[in-house]
Amino acid sequence: MKAEMGAEQPETIAAIVAAHRAGTMTPAQTIARTYQRIRDHNDPAIFISVSDEKDAIAEAEKLAAKDPASLPLYGVPVAVKDNIDALGFPTTAACPAFSYTPTHDSTAVERLRAAGAIIIGKTNLDQFATGLVGVRSPYGIPKNSIREDLIPGGSSSGSAVAVGAGLVPLTLGTDTAGSGRVPAMLNNIVGLKPSLGMISTAGLVPACRTLDCISVFALTVDDAALALSVMAGPDQADPFSRDRPLGALTPFPANLRLGVPRNGQLIFFGDKKAEAAYGEAMKRWSALGAELVEFDLEPFYETARLLYEGPWVAERYLVIKNLLASAPDSIHPVTREITAAGARLTAADTFSALYRLQGLRKIAERTFTNIDALVLPTAPTAYTTAQVLANPIELNSRLGTYTNFVNLLDLCGLAVPAAMRADGIPFGITLLAPAGRDAMLASIGRVFHADTKLTVGANGVMQAPLSALPADSGDEIPIAVVGAHLSGMALNGDLKALNAKLIEATKTAPDYKLYALKTTPPKPGLLRVEAGKGASIELEIWSLSSSAFGKFVNAIPAPMAIGTIQLADGRSVKGFLVEPEVLGEARDITAYGGWRAYMKEAATT
Repeated sequence: MKAEMGAEQPETIAAIVAAHRAGTMTPAQTIARTYQRIRDHNDPAIFISVSDEKDAIAEAEKLAAKDPASLPLYGVPVAVKDNIDALGFPTTAACPAFSYTPTHDSTAVERLRAAGAIIIGKTNLDQFATGLVGVRSPYGIPKNSIREDLIPGGSSSGSAVAVGAGLVPLTLGTDTAGSGRVPAMLNNIVGLKPSLGMISTAGLVPACRTLDCISVFALTVDDAALALSVMAGPDQADPFSRDRPLGALTPFPANLRLGVPRNGQLIFFGDKKAEAAYGEAMKRWSALGAELVEFDLEPFYETARLLYEGPWVAERYLVIKNLLASAPDSIHPVTREITAAGARLTAADTFSALYRLQGLRKIAERTFTNIDALVLPTAPTAYTTAQVLANPIELNSRLGTYTNFVNLLDLCGLAVPAAMRADGIPFGITLLAPAGRDAMLASIGRVFHADTKLTVGANGVMQAPLSALPADSGDEIPIAVVGAHLSGMALNGDLKALNAKLIEATKTAPDYKLYALKTTPPKPGLLRVEAGKGASIELEIWSLSSSAFGKFVNAIPAPMAIGTIQLADGRSVKGFLVEPEVLGEARDITAYGGWRAYMKEAATT
């Protein structure tokens, strides 16, 4: 199998999409190759359910009727962790007694399909996403793609192994306490844990609903960032959703400051090889030009302890309390032991922990005052399946040393491979930053990963040279949008289909009025007025290639037009304006300050 999966075949999302667009490989051929690889790999514990091959190929063939350039994931096979709804598959959360058949896709899966992805199966997990080990499932234990005696990592075990083994180039996981990062390290792949609310969790079986993230596994940072850009955006179906678009990747900064723990604060549980690998990774960052700045890790450790010693266990209990009462034996014994403790927590316990967490969040904010990102081991060590089965709770807890605090502190994270140890165990580092800095982490993480010159996953495929960033092309035209094309709004997909990149969110100069037009779908009209008679209106600036810009502009219907918009900081940019003669029946909504605020109120009335 490893010979078949050599560098001459496209393995990354970027390479697969390029081959499909060039016609050197069809989406149907890629899907057929995926199923052959699943058969050859022959590990039934990776997937809980798999689509019929003929159906998946037929779905891929239908893509021929669409414009490949408009689909960023054109024909890419994707697998989804089986606590995320995907139409056509049962959702089990690795508990047969809990299983149900969803009536529609989760928002994340819906957006992947709209971008041209083919969902081929649902992957195994630690039951109810409780664990970092990947051994707590009635569907078996997926074999680690690097060394079969090692745990696969969890809870997103099947998702990480499927990418590491080269079965698919992209999978969805989830991450509450590290489930999108620990298995990435253990399978020598990239694990991207976005800012909370960036990807909608509508259609996700919760673990801790206030902390859950849908995460991304891929072979490269660029692939992971592309998938995130497709899925990111607010969603009215998810009350925890936030307006946190990815934005554009940028060149490696000249004055990057990275936080490293004070001497003696790191814990490796006696694993000298992991400790040495972390030291080498820090030397690599320094050689790349980063300044290493010491910080106090102890408040982060204290935050981590809150996750399982505090009231957030009650969130896990809420998900399965009925099953615990009616059929406790249907739940994995370790999961049952952890989760049942949530029933004993009081409201006083909850408020006490929330007060302490707020104090710890303030300490974390101060930490990032003069630091761009933290660099920590993804996990302090690695364990074999036999070791974890013999000591399931303590060893699982150790694996979360550098991950359990991240969502409690509202940080984003990017786990990247750093080294392959002499004993054949992969080692990785994780970049952490305050929410909203996802693009920055990807921008520096991609450079670090490329510099390691590690092969991707388990199959000896070399990394391709880093592709030029869109900002480097010089062929980009900015355009300002104020309405239905905003991130997460009804027509934003039109921009994404043209591979547009979000540059920034900003406001107009205070000389504009905004009107709600009587159109379907609803759209606003932006009109410039006399100085002092308008307001600053929220907008987003996206960039398009010159050819895409032409396509976009040509498709704009009357009474909309493209004109010059003055921004609050004095800049000007091309953007949407409305012809004033159609405003007779339109409603003046300037007071809302923007289309998103108006639509939010309209949805509640």
